[in-house]
Amino acid sequence: MKLIHFFTLFPILALFGFLSCSNTEENGNTQTTETDFTYLALGDSYTIGESVSATENFPFQLQDSLAENLSETGAYKIIAQTGWTTTNLLNAIETQNPASDYDLVTLLIGVNNQFQGKPFSVYEKEFPQLLDMAIGFANGDKNSVIVVSIPDYAFTPFGQNSRNPEQISAEIDQYNAFARQTAHRKEISFINITDITRRGLDDPSLVANDGLHPSGKAYKLFVERLFDTAKQAVD
Repeated sequence: MKLIHFFTLFPILALFGFLSCSNTEENGNTQTTETDFTYLALGDSYTIGESVSATENFPFQLQDSLAENLSETGAYKIIAQTGWTTTNLLNAIETQNPASDYDLVTLLIGVNNQFQGKPFSVYEKEFPQLLDMAIGFANGDKNSVIVVSIPDYAFTPFGQNSRNPEQISAEIDQYNAFARQTAHRKEISFINITDITRRGLDDPSLVANDGLHPSGKAYKLFVERLFDTAKQAVD
């Protein structure tokens, strides 16, 4: 969850730059090998997979599961960085200018708006803009776009050491409610994975070694939630 530099205050977290990786390498907007489907993942540390290996983040696991299930080859591109807010993601998209022919696009963003105490009005303005962009990157096909809910870091050791874990959860709920409402209004699938992360105190294996982000096991559970909708997009 790329909280503010998903935490300049939390020394365990390294600042990650833009990551692009794929089953069949994709550089910029040009694939080096022909593939059956392409996937663009937009977000923050929850998308890049802070504190887990590159093969454990949910975009890799989702693409890999789709490729195996469909007996096809897939390529994916991640535009995400630890600490990114909606504003940061908008700026990165403008700079990187992704292609508009992806078979699948996921959007998971907002935790750093909450963590950094940005006015909620910023999210209300910028999240719909990002979702419209995501639709454009899927060549206008709304069935190819998935909004993923924001995990709840209150249910981690880091969150429990915060001054008010209950407030964190309440604010995450507010962000997710707006994201869900916006997605439904635009006829986009919204997949809730927040409840998975709320098991983090009862099942520490769902939390990465940094005590903050989801583990590879948690991301696998994310993929199980996303799989059917993603398969319909690329099948």
